[in-house]
Amino acid sequence: MSAPALDRKIEPKIDYKIARSIQRITSTAFGQYQSAVIRIGFSATYLFFLLREFPHRHEMYGPDAPWRWDMAQQLISGNQAFTALMWSDNTVWFEIVYAVALISAALLMVGWHTRAMSVLFMAGVLSLQNRSIFMGDGGDNVIHLMAIYLMLTRCGRVWSLDARRAARQARAGGEDSRRPARGTVAGTVLWAVLGLVLIVASATDGLGGTWWLPTLLWILWVGEGAWWAVNRYAPHSESRTLLDVIANLAHNATLVVIMAEVCLIYATAGWYKIQGSRWQDGTALYYPLKLDYFTPWPWLSDVLASSGVMVMLITYGTVVVQVAFPFTLFNRRVKNVLLVAMMCEHAGIALLLGLPFFSMAMIAADAVFLPTVFLVWLGGRATRVRERLFPGRGTVPGQRRGTGDEEVPQHSGDGGHTLVG
Repeated sequence: MSAPALDRKIEPKIDYKIARSIQRITSTAFGQYQSAVIRIGFSATYLFFLLREFPHRHEMYGPDAPWRWDMAQQLISGNQAFTALMWSDNTVWFEIVYAVALISAALLMVGWHTRAMSVLFMAGVLSLQNRSIFMGDGGDNVIHLMAIYLMLTRCGRVWSLDARRAARQARAGGEDSRRPARGTVAGTVLWAVLGLVLIVASATDGLGGTWWLPTLLWILWVGEGAWWAVNRYAPHSESRTLLDVIANLAHNATLVVIMAEVCLIYATAGWYKIQGSRWQDGTALYYPLKLDYFTPWPWLSDVLASSGVMVMLITYGTVVVQVAFPFTLFNRRVKNVLLVAMMCEHAGIALLLGLPFFSMAMIAADAVFLPTVFLVWLGGRATRVRERLFPGRGTVPGQRRGTGDEEVPQHSGDGGHTLVG
């Protein structure tokens, strides 16, 4: 066979594979279970943090903070960051913002109108963290970024109240999986209120001095309106398909960004550690174990610090795992082994160094690499435990038992989602 004839034979196969790949990327939201775990993990982390610091909230972010309101205002006028706490220095307003941050974290965790709650969660996280920039332990930076990314993911497709409501509506509407889920009055009112706040904040320059945050919020709000209108008046039109394509592209692209962010965190942390002399001689772990601030269990820290071999192995092991992890993504088995090692490392940090929320944030970020098979199995186990504890409750008619939860049909909205709902 001549070379031109062979080329003509291969080209259609290549074109078919490219077209099939594009079709998959635009028609499927990948990593639905992983994005759900990220949603639950980060919202739970921030919720527990806000609850633990509730008695000290005024000293950390409120009117009694050492970083006074006028000092924060002066800083923000320079870096143009967003925080709703700069809208007023009134104590009542602070309590409202703190309550919104706490409630939105709880509702995002359970997946109630997930898209709207992700917007409120982002606003709460940025408002508190940008108000007092010195409050945090490293995990706050991760939560800060993930709160923004979550708005662009379809993180409520499984393991959420939105998914449960969509499954009920699909069963009530018959077996036609193309039937879109209907919105709720609560969702409509919620987005109407958010739109009113957005209009006022935009008119009064209350969204900070950056261009990307107002643009992103307006796109989400207009997209929610388009989603609602199309689902109501043209549920089977090409416009509905186009919105699904945009939703899947935004979700998949954001998931790639999240994975790249996690790899960047570990790679930079590992390579910076290599440059330190204490990490090079294997004694770096010894010093925090001897600091009162990082020893919630002094006897346990003393036991570990007394073993030079253990200190050396953990010190070198930490560096090796962090530097090697981005390269293990090309081998699934090795990646899973190192993923378990990193999660155990963060659990050890929470226990030995007293940094539980930093560890929870990093474990939640690591979850983006968990295998789907494992997450489905874990969801199935959780479902069976729930059914044993609460028989007859929480089961969707027609749902298969032991699947972990019901997935939203591919062409259905959830009433609480915008473009990427």
